[in-house]
This record gives sequence, structure tokens and C-alpha cells, in this order.
Amino acid sequence: MKVVKQSGDIVYFDREKLRNSLQLSGATKEKIEDILGVIEREIYDGMPTRKIYKMAFQLLKKTSKVHAARYNLKAAVQALGPAGFFFEKYIALLFQNEGFTAKTNLILNGKCVSHEVDVVVKKEGFVSMVECKFHSSNEIKSDVKIPMYILSRFNDLKGKAHSVFSQSDTISKCWVITNNRFTSEAIQFGTCSNLKMVSWDYPAKQCLKYKIEENGLYPVTCLTTLTQYEKEKLLIRDVLLASDLIGNSELLSDIGINRNRIKNVIKEASDLCDYIGNNCSIFKD
Repeated sequence: MKVVKQSGDIVYFDREKLRNSLQLSGATKEKIEDILGVIEREIYDGMPTRKIYKMAFQLLKKTSKVHAARYNLKAAVQALGPAGFFFEKYIALLFQNEGFTAKTNLILNGKCVSHEVDVVVKKEGFVSMVECKFHSSNEIKSDVKIPMYILSRFNDLKGKAHSVFSQSDTISKCWVITNNRFTSEAIQFGTCSNLKMVSWDYPAKQCLKYKIEENGLYPVTCLTTLTQYEKEKLLIRDVLLASDLIGNSELLSDIGINRNRIKNVIKEASDLCDYIGNNCSIFKD
């Protein structure tokens, strides 16, 4: 059976790929087999992959909102758009979780020109710039031009004093972080140029997905008990993490959610954030 990807490419339906994504949600083997059985009965030639994804999500949601939320994690991060402004704030929070001080959306003067920098972080006296490449579609990859361009900006900014956290901060490191993937050439160039490259699934066990799940830093956009409009209202109020809602029912009442629904949202957030691993750190040298 052939299916149609978001890019328009036609590929064969991959049962094992779907099984793997369902396993990562934490669903039981029995539930996974049930979902696969339903989808295989409903699938047709030329079916869009997004429809298959939506069907699997809805089936998971019927039995476990937490599993559905985890299955929806990548889409939830993509919902921190459309321009990526909230994604930059979210990345700053991930750094802050590991003891960094962080500021977002800064204009810094380089040796030659001024630059808008997404995030600047500092820890143990070292200051780094962080460039966030946000994509709202799964099919878009950051190619080699991205780290090439960022390296030129880094070279213009490093070694020069900036007033960010103090009067004489000197940028010495550069991170490139994307919510999607890098091409192999982009990774090769970035690594060779000593840029810290992090994507959705790179490096292994230090990638963005691993970082989020191991520390329970799920975005509020994961939550299945909130509408899209409610998620947007929370983001505008700088409530980016599901964990921010635990014990803070007023954040939800302030956006017009009634008492019964507040209980359901907080329960989902609490259950979701119980999936905390070994407090790993990807923001290391």
C-alpha cells in the first residue's frame, strides 16, 4: 500500500515505522497491535501520512491522554510557531533548566555589523550564542548553508565585549538548534567548524527529543485537554511548559477554563511530567 507524505512524495506504508513511533509513546504492546490493526483495515492507496498520524493519535487518546501527548511531541514543538518566537523562548528554558542564565531576542554589535541573536546563555563564566532554526513542516531539513551562515555571524561576534549579563561578556561558543533535522553535510560542516549542533534526533541520546523527555520538559502544546486557542493564550502569557500548570490552577482560570476542566488539564500535565528520566544534560561541551 502506498501513502503520500507531506512533501508530496509517494512511499510504501511502513508498518514498523508506525509501530516504533507508537512504542515511544509508552503504549502497551496490546494497545499498539490494536491500533495497527485498525489502521491497516482503514488504510487505502494514496492515503496521506498526516491522516494516518491523526488516526493513531485519536486512537491513543481514547485510552491514554499521556501516551497521545507523547506521541504528539514533535507536532507540539512545531506548534511553538508559526515564526518560531516561542520556540526560541522554549530553548532558553531548556538551557535554564540546566543552570544557565539565558536571554532571548538580542541585537549585538559585531566587529563589522550588528546581529539579531535568538538566545544568549551563560554558565560558569562562559557565554554562548544560540541560533534556533524553526520549521513548521516535518519535511524541511536545515542544510549546510545554515551552519555556514551562522559561523560567519559567530566569527563577527566572538572575541568582542558585549553587555548582556555583565559589561564585558565575550561570546566563545555557538549552538545551532533545530526542531527538525540537519542534512548530513550540515552536520559534517558544523562539527568540523566546532559548532554545537542539536536537532530533533541528533546527536544520539543528546538530541532535542531526548532532552525534553528525560527532563519532563513537555511544552503546553502537548496537552490534549487544551484547545488550540487555549494553548495560544498560555503561550502569549509565557506559560510554555506543561509543568508550569501543576499547582497553578489560576493560570488556567485566567484564560477562561472552568473548574472541572482545570482538574483534567492539571491531571494530564502531572501524569505527563511523571515521565522524567535521568536528568540528562545535552548542553555540555
